[in-house]
Amino acid sequence: MSEKVMTPKERAIAAFTLQQPDQIPTFELEFQLEKEVFGCNFFPETLKYENLVKLTVLEREKAVYKLAEDMAHVYTSLEYCIIPAHYCNGWFENADMGYNGRKLLIKYLKEMVGDTVLFGDHADGTFSIPDGNRMYDFAYEIADDPEGVHARAQKMMEDAIEWNKRRVEAGVDVGYMCSDYCYNSGPFLSPQMFSEFVTPYLAKIVEEAKKAGMYVIKHTDGDIMPILDQLVSCKPHAIHSLDPMAGVDIKVVKEMVGDKVALCGNVNCSFLQTGTDEELTQSAEYCITHGGKNGGYIYCTSNVPFKGINPDRYMMILDVWKRMRNY
Repeated sequence: MSEKVMTPKERAIAAFTLQQPDQIPTFELEFQLEKEVFGCNFFPETLKYENLVKLTVLEREKAVYKLAEDMAHVYTSLEYCIIPAHYCNGWFENADMGYNGRKLLIKYLKEMVGDTVLFGDHADGTFSIPDGNRMYDFAYEIADDPEGVHARAQKMMEDAIEWNKRRVEAGVDVGYMCSDYCYNSGPFLSPQMFSEFVTPYLAKIVEEAKKAGMYVIKHTDGDIMPILDQLVSCKPHAIHSLDPMAGVDIKVVKEMVGDKVALCGNVNCSFLQTGTDEELTQSAEYCITHGGKNGGYIYCTSNVPFKGINPDRYMMILDVWKRMRNY
């Protein structure tokens, strides 16, 4: 173990740059058990849009400050290296309000936690799995009007690039590319179609986000193995979530691409809800053992600690992390 005690931020940056920090860092895309564990609410009624617009500027600032206090307490208690800054949900009904809300929230958080963590936000702009009502339409569009599909992809990409610049200006350090591409049986597009309609646009968004000053995490659930090479070719700093429920094995992925991209996740979320203590512990230990080898790994679940699970189950895998996190 290194003699220097690093901050969570320093550990995350080390992982993103494929270095070995003093400890394996941890984070989640979001933590949904704040009420059960800490007695607070990240989505207060006050900050819903219909209520927010009735507040004075001072009242809005007070509401955001209270949210920042709760978030600072929760996320520093959990020792996360990245705090998600996509709250203030009501602000996003209006683009400028959304930008200002995020900027204010991060400003308050930085005052409270200092320069010890990174701040993350959603930043993708690529096609994801269409919902059931759109799947057939999307398939017909690719077959009948591929130029139109490319035009939409181009517009989505350009919008994402411009908004990511604004996100960085607001204080965002890490972009979560959260378009989901894969089912448990594989990607929603064939690898060949994926290379045409997604990969070039994802690569450009990642490139421009990095130029703007973001670290980039590409998230997708499901079986990514048929398109893993394409995801890595887009050069994100990290890939999340390495879904074990879809058969993705972090040991295999680490051996294949661990020298090219950092890895995040792989602790089996289904075990949080239905697994035995032994199954959950073994999944957590497996991820740390194989993902954490030689650095380049951020420990987390294969999705998020979601509402409805017993909080003690999540605390169990945090205890595994605390026991095994030191290099």
